[in-house]
Amino acid sequence: MRVSSGVSGFDDLVDGGLPSERLYVVCGPPGSGKTTFSAQFIAEGAATGDRCLFISMHESRADLERDMEAYEFGFAEALDSGSVTFLDAFSSEGKRFFGMPGDRRDVNSVTNRISSFIESRDIDRVVIDSTMLLRYLLDDTDNTTMRFLSALKRTGATTYLISEMTDPSAYADEHFLAHGVVFFHNYMEDDGMRRGLQVVKMRGADVDTDIQALAFTDDGLVVGDGPAATH
Repeated sequence: MRVSSGVSGFDDLVDGGLPSERLYVVCGPPGSGKTTFSAQFIAEGAATGDRCLFISMHESRADLERDMEAYEFGFAEALDSGSVTFLDAFSSEGKRFFGMPGDRRDVNSVTNRISSFIESRDIDRVVIDSTMLLRYLLDDTDNTTMRFLSALKRTGATTYLISEMTDPSAYADEHFLAHGVVFFHNYMEDDGMRRGLQVVKMRGADVDTDIQALAFTDDGLVVGDGPAATH
């Protein structure tokens, strides 16, 4: 089964859509489009009747809504639809869910909480923003991140994990564990800033791994042919 990303032009790169119930790492430098890409994924899910979960440590729901209000893909409507659960890790609700700052967080406890939440509510789509959240939640010993991500892969949800990784040639544990890796590029050329998107890895799909043009439009991100679009 394939899942639509909600991003115009992207599904064509991955053989008609993302293989469902898998883990994907979305990485790149700040401001390159990772959060917008993920918001479109959630909005598309809500529009098609999927149950969605967005876990954030960077922005509150109100902040993210403001960030996305210039676009027409309906992120605010998705959040209001009842199909999306938004969990801010630093809100009162988030602290109750994950445990208070300073508490020792056992990997099994955190894993079980998130996995049980996803499974008990039949969540179809998950966004975790970002890998910094995992470092905040988990004691980084005994391969806890690998154990957490392995458990997440077994929930049956299609999951985006946003990563701050800025070097497409470098790899972390999550890149090896993921079924797919999507990298966002920002780079300067003589005529200004260029943006691009590259599918570095995608198991189960015949993909084009070249850097594709990427543009921010009123409809959100659009992936096109040729060189990356000028900002």
